[in-house]
Amino acid sequence: MKITYYGHSCFLVNLNNVNILFDPFITPNPIVKGVDLDSIKADFILISHGHEDHVADVEYIAKKTGAKLISNFEIVSWFSSTKEIKNTHPLNHGGKIELNKGLTAKYVTAVHSSVLPDGTYGGNPGGWVIESSEGSFYYSGDTALTYDMKLLNEFHDLNFAFLCIGDNFTMGVHDSATAAQFIGVKDVIGMHYDSFGYIEIDHESAKKHYESKGLTLNLMNINETITR
Repeated sequence: MKITYYGHSCFLVNLNNVNILFDPFITPNPIVKGVDLDSIKADFILISHGHEDHVADVEYIAKKTGAKLISNFEIVSWFSSTKEIKNTHPLNHGGKIELNKGLTAKYVTAVHSSVLPDGTYGGNPGGWVIESSEGSFYYSGDTALTYDMKLLNEFHDLNFAFLCIGDNFTMGVHDSATAAQFIGVKDVIGMHYDSFGYIEIDHESAKKHYESKGLTLNLMNINETITR
């Protein structure tokens, strides 16, 4: 699979010939330069929760690409009613949808808050477990460290994880390394860091902490594409 990073918590993952875009917050992000929204090809847009730093570019990209928007019932309903996005699918925690043959997305627990840009209640936040013939991974969304993460290791064979590492509003580096151990992965792609002052991190210190636990922390450059 191919993974492209657009800053903050926004990634485009191509697997099983399907493009999945997570939490697009691109144009308002002060550290993102040179990303052309019109070049982003998405078949599905998966939203973890309603905060603006996860939904800011949903409307534009959904209407430009025709991608199906998938999230919890409250977020899907809000985009349908206020933004006239009709290609949607609502889920709630524990629910799973087949995106393509052999490719599924399951909405799982996150511990955070969720409100949409106009103050509307955004439902309970979540993360995603993506399983496919090309590999499987966990996308944490914004969350604290929880014991529920051990269930991911028990019921899913995950190759790697996208984990929030910025602290203050989510897990920090130390808790996220523990989360990786709970989940049963050694390969982590960091997210939700550096976009604004509260969540700036020391990159080298973060990587060294992961190394001390026998883990690898990947901090991607914006617009960088890697394979897994």
